[in-house]
Amino acid sequence: MNLNTVKEFRHGVYGCFGNAKDALFNLVDALSSEVGARSFPELSLSPFFERTWASLYEALEDGQINAKRLREVFLQCAPLPKPGQFVFLGVDTSNLFRSEADTAADRTLVPIANLPKNTHAACPGWVISSVVLLPQQAGQGTFVLDTARVSSTELATEVAARQLRAVVAWLVARGLCPIILGDRWYACAPFLARLADVEACCLLRVKSNRVFYRPAPTRLPGQLGASRKDGDRFQCKDESSHGEPDEGWEGTDAKGARVQVRCWKHLHLRTARWVEVSVIQIIRHGASGNARDPKISWFVWKGEQPAPLTEISPLYRLRYSHEHGYRFDKQVLLWDVPRLSTPERTARWTQVVACAHNQLVLARPQLVGCYRPWETRRSVLTLSQVRRAMPTLLRQLGTPARPPQPRGKAPGRAKGFQPKPKPHHPVIRKTSKTKKKSKKMASA
Repeated sequence: MNLNTVKEFRHGVYGCFGNAKDALFNLVDALSSEVGARSFPELSLSPFFERTWASLYEALEDGQINAKRLREVFLQCAPLPKPGQFVFLGVDTSNLFRSEADTAADRTLVPIANLPKNTHAACPGWVISSVVLLPQQAGQGTFVLDTARVSSTELATEVAARQLRAVVAWLVARGLCPIILGDRWYACAPFLARLADVEACCLLRVKSNRVFYRPAPTRLPGQLGASRKDGDRFQCKDESSHGEPDEGWEGTDAKGARVQVRCWKHLHLRTARWVEVSVIQIIRHGASGNARDPKISWFVWKGEQPAPLTEISPLYRLRYSHEHGYRFDKQVLLWDVPRLSTPERTARWTQVVACAHNQLVLARPQLVGCYRPWETRRSVLTLSQVRRAMPTLLRQLGTPARPPQPRGKAPGRAKGFQPKPKPHHPVIRKTSKTKKKSKKMASA
């Protein structure tokens, strides 16, 4: 990867912007380099934002971003391997909480994570689904391929499947072999059914109480009644339903502890019988046994290629980089700091954050690290260290954005004008189809 890739990326991103494209591109450069900004208006203090602070909000209010074209630019400039090799995709959601924004539309009640044990809480907010390119080496950081907001009328699995179909089709056309990694919320029938015809393998974590079924037995001659649609039951936490595994492997992990891997093939979920999966159990005898380090973990593998039993744990650990990418976007790139009033502006701001994130990843090989006195010098720079050194590269590259054109002082509001208060919007609580059906039956 050379400097031409960074230039191509910058000009491609600029071409995805419509209205207010100059202010939007200045915002990307300011977000990529202004280390001292702790709030959204402070980004206007960057020397790479040539406009006043009011243009920050006007860019997100009036700006236009072609999401489909932006995804293509991300894919074209992504640090992909050579054709014929595996490429690992992470899919997940992150919440932007807006508890007191009564005038913000389409807020849903989303759970708050990382709370103490046996503590449950929820907060109104917006949910963002993202597909990222996972690094194969530690410390390299993720590369965002697509972002989309999950509306109140959609499920996160629906949005994720739509994103992955577009991304995987582009990668397969270039001769790559995608492997999708997701947590336990994606190991469900709707998600697997929507990706049944996608040319990609899936490695998804599974809840311990998940129930699968074996293929239906063959109908016997002279048998009365309807044929069975499902075979014997397979429940992860019920050992009596497991039977003998179809494959197995035993070895040691990086710490020398014993690891057992067992695999049961030709299973399916009841509501997606046409999707055949393999259920994998991993027993790590050196684990502590708590919630963050369980001894027994369950996974689902879907794909034409057989499950690589010796690589299941190392493969799934690549997904943890997705969580670190979210943390960097929120803590460093101020993703959840602006209090924007509409979900559309929040979606534009999310795309701007993704542009800045990817620009830092592409610029890393071209920069010398800017270290703090207490930081250890490593071979791979962190994105925060790249961000500190970014002003040098931006001055060298220049900007395709046009300089501002002052148009004088605005006339302001007409005399006697009284703006109407913004309407308040209720918080939408999503419920499952089973709960909806029970409510209808109760009302009837």
